[in-house]
Amino acid sequence: MAQVTEKRHPISTYLEENQRYLNDRLGVGKSFDIGVHDFYVGHTRMLLYYINGFAESLLISQIMRELNDVRDRELADDAFDQLFHKFIPFFQLSKVETTDEFMDKLLVGQVGLIIDRSRHAIILDAKILPNRSPQEPDTERIVRGAHDGFTEVLITNTSLTRRRIRDQRLRFEIMQIGERTKTDVAVAYLQDVANEELVNTLKERLQNIQIDGIPMAEKTVEEFIIGQTLNPFPLVRYTERPDVAAVHLLEGHVLIYVDTSPSVMITPATYFHHVQHAEEYRQTPVIGAYLRWVRFLGIFASVFVLPVWLLLVMHPSMIPEPLHFLGIKKMGSIPILAQFLIAEVGLDLMRMAAIHTPAPLSIAVGLLAAILVGDVAIKVGLLAPEVILYLAVAAIGMYATPSYELSLANRLIRLFLLLLVGFFSTPGLMIGLTLILIFLASTRSLNTPYLWPFIPFNYKGMKDIVVRLAVPSKNNRPSIVRSQNSSRQ
Repeated sequence: MAQVTEKRHPISTYLEENQRYLNDRLGVGKSFDIGVHDFYVGHTRMLLYYINGFAESLLISQIMRELNDVRDRELADDAFDQLFHKFIPFFQLSKVETTDEFMDKLLVGQVGLIIDRSRHAIILDAKILPNRSPQEPDTERIVRGAHDGFTEVLITNTSLTRRRIRDQRLRFEIMQIGERTKTDVAVAYLQDVANEELVNTLKERLQNIQIDGIPMAEKTVEEFIIGQTLNPFPLVRYTERPDVAAVHLLEGHVLIYVDTSPSVMITPATYFHHVQHAEEYRQTPVIGAYLRWVRFLGIFASVFVLPVWLLLVMHPSMIPEPLHFLGIKKMGSIPILAQFLIAEVGLDLMRMAAIHTPAPLSIAVGLLAAILVGDVAIKVGLLAPEVILYLAVAAIGMYATPSYELSLANRLIRLFLLLLVGFFSTPGLMIGLTLILIFLASTRSLNTPYLWPFIPFNYKGMKDIVVRLAVPSKNNRPSIVRSQNSSRQ
């Protein structure tokens, strides 16, 4: 539940009452990782609550040493004010007035201090979360440039972003989603650049999420804010690279960071956002444009090579004489369409096996798959050699697609076209292409045309898609984001 519920259990001035309530709610004595330290500062009794594995032990030990030196007469007037403003040597302090808020802070890793005869408690943000180093993401590798990447810790990801955008107008508005998980979700944007309507829409949709938890993090959040069901195409873009996130913030996009996930959600996103890669901007404009065109060719091949070749095999008269070698020499024991479907399923099985196979065995699995599919399947007549060849071309194009989500969507489109061609021949291909174009043209991502700048056509935007322009020549932000400040220079 994104909206904070009303708190109705205030902290009592009787420490024993607070202790009984908190111990019961938190399961102290049952959950081994909930710790309570009962101690005195002078003659004032206090309770220190923490979660093992979250609290920074060295810092808490230092604070306890400092409190041991506090004399009773120094706490005679108001123990809470003296501790909060003077005797606790820590800068990340806050105070709470209810036990519900106290537990919420404790469960996200902070340390809580209950003081006898005080209606307030002290919260110390002394958590240290399990974390890994910000390594380069496997799905967005580049040859030159930064090799750091987001991690599963929200504060690390926001720090990596602020390192690149040192602007006081960069905002990270945080909220909690999930009644039980209370997952931190941050909406990031540049205050004077991002479209206010988009920011408010995203915040409203996030606050309206009613669910017990989002352990699958950003994907669950996407399904709530986008609301798509049967659309296979990705309507938001994900990135694990801080530099890519920073570029989109500067363009006027709004980003969503979810704790426990290294993937940051970029909104709004069009189809052409998913075909760009950071490597294109780490090379000269000419080299970047070449890499982009090669990538476009791979994406095109991943969708259309198999359906078009199947159509030519079904109608050999359509093959021009200079391209007669495109035909099939030996049909095989089963129909050609069934061969393609078997090969497609086999490719998916090999991909999943590679993902789930332990690293020391992955090479053996690859050799086994190559021998079985590439050699034995052909010799026994299960698959034609040309089917393996063109499926390999389509697979290479699929893996060259920068967006993993788009590559999976393109695979479904390829299967859809294969079935239409197999059953209806040339009219099936024409009808399929028309339906796909109409579907994409009518799709909108957060009120943004999905095929922009192709439909509706925008010359400047289309030029930036086709040709990798030099950064000094890009004076304006993309008009699709409807930013408050369109000028970049």
